[in-house]
Amino acid sequence: GDQYIPFSFVDGNKVVANVSVNIIDFIIQGKKYKALQIGTVMTHPEYRNRGLSSRLMNKVLEEYKDQYNFMYLFANDTVLDFYPKFGFREVEEYQFSLEYTVDQAPVGGIRKLDVDKKEDLEFLYQVVKDRIPVSKVFATSNSQSITMYHCLNVFNHNLYYHEQEDAIVIFQKNRKQLDIYNIISKREVNMESILSSIADKKTNHIVYHYTPDFEGHKLDRHLYKREGALFVKTNHDLSFPLGVKHPITSEA
Repeated sequence: GDQYIPFSFVDGNKVVANVSVNIIDFIIQGKKYKALQIGTVMTHPEYRNRGLSSRLMNKVLEEYKDQYNFMYLFANDTVLDFYPKFGFREVEEYQFSLEYTVDQAPVGGIRKLDVDKKEDLEFLYQVVKDRIPVSKVFATSNSQSITMYHCLNVFNHNLYYHEQEDAIVIFQKNRKQLDIYNIISKREVNMESILSSIADKKTNHIVYHYTPDFEGHKLDRHLYKREGALFVKTNHDLSFPLGVKHPITSEA
């Protein structure tokens, strides 16, 4: 869509280097900020060591000067020294978890979605398109295309519709741990209602892969260890919020 803009070098009919811009919004403490997420930074092996990625990064910075509050990206371990040259700084993320036990079987009321079925795919798209941010503390907005990518290619076997809350819950159970990757809904949800439908007697630990803001549970917060790092560049004397987790389903 219009929110994805690739900057590329092309040799003949082959893209040999690329830096893409994803235009989205941050929600921080209920306020909206303009954000640009940089993704698919790569150079064909035969064209490396020619400064192509640096030229594309400089072009992006020139093109979007003063048009954003936050510019950011997720870098792998091999290029951690590349992005500080352009004014990006590494920031820490924190992950939220909850010790949780139930003494009954899940109450039900959820249905697994099959993205190979036309009706489920169209339903998924409509909910993603009209969703509200998953958190008022920190979340992304206008990131539908990235979220759909994750739904179709990463979490396509982990999509469930919760009927009572009218929400799509992306989660996975692994023995005693329950990982909740996202909750996609058009209105605020009751988290206890969702947990009672998906947690079972074996569950004792719940991990959130975004920044939750619901009340009623005491959440633990720990420094998040990822492969690589999150780098952020800010405008207008803003600071990236401390102690938050970027939603995994909004990572380009």
